[in-house]
Amino acid sequence: MSGGKLRAGEQLKELRNRLGITTRQVEEHTRSIADSEGNVEFYISNAWLTQIENKITIPSIYKLYSLSTIYRIKYSDLLELYGVDLGKTGQHQITTRLRNTHLLVLETHDDDQPVSFPVRLNPEFSVDKTNLLSRMVETWGKVPISLFQQVNFQNNSYGYIGLEDYTLFPLLRPGSFVQIDSRQKKIERVRAQTEFDRPIYFVELREGYACAWCELQGNQLMLLPHPFSHCCVRQFVYPTEAEVVGRVIAVAMRIVEAPASNYEPPKLYKHSAGAMR
Repeated sequence: MSGGKLRAGEQLKELRNRLGITTRQVEEHTRSIADSEGNVEFYISNAWLTQIENKITIPSIYKLYSLSTIYRIKYSDLLELYGVDLGKTGQHQITTRLRNTHLLVLETHDDDQPVSFPVRLNPEFSVDKTNLLSRMVETWGKVPISLFQQVNFQNNSYGYIGLEDYTLFPLLRPGSFVQIDSRQKKIERVRAQTEFDRPIYFVELREGYACAWCELQGNQLMLLPHPFSHCCVRQFVYPTEAEVVGRVIAVAMRIVEAPASNYEPPKLYKHSAGAMR
């Protein structure tokens, strides 16, 4: 076992001693939890707890839940005792890039954890001009994550363009992140003057997601690629085979390939059974 795991049992014992409860009492409390949940895995015997505190055994997810409940400590804090930091989830999601386009789940594991946030903008800079954010912000402050829960973000979700998804390349590069307005699900016919004015939609398919220009003809939803992408038009029965998540309203993407990335030319999509040529 690693050093971090060796210290975990001692810290659990210290938590129990601070609360003034014995291992026998913990056993009784966990028996009640196990009975309530109908799952014996939540139960921790006196002998088992002694092994956990003496660094012999690592508790299961169920037993760790019981301990977090009895010791009045966050489950995520107990996980950290064993080297599992849920706060790094987003960081690892970014580094483990997937090939398929998918929705992102932005999850907060600790509402009390502060984050850096611009609390005062430099009045000398204009928001109408492109600039470095670090120069536009005069004061950075620590703001609790729970504060953002008071703001209505429910109409927005976020998507990631898979590394093999060249549908709208070069307008949207693979590896881009997009912001989606879930209120705008109706396919609009717009006389766009430029490709940037043409609505882009994030679509959920039976076996994944897609991000494309869309046209709806009857019950046929067509996903239209960028003409430079060399991808094919794809056609699905709407809404049984494809459902619109929302309209893409913002994008964050690299305009230069990452140094470790080897660029490959776009691949032609294979036609589905009902796909148009």
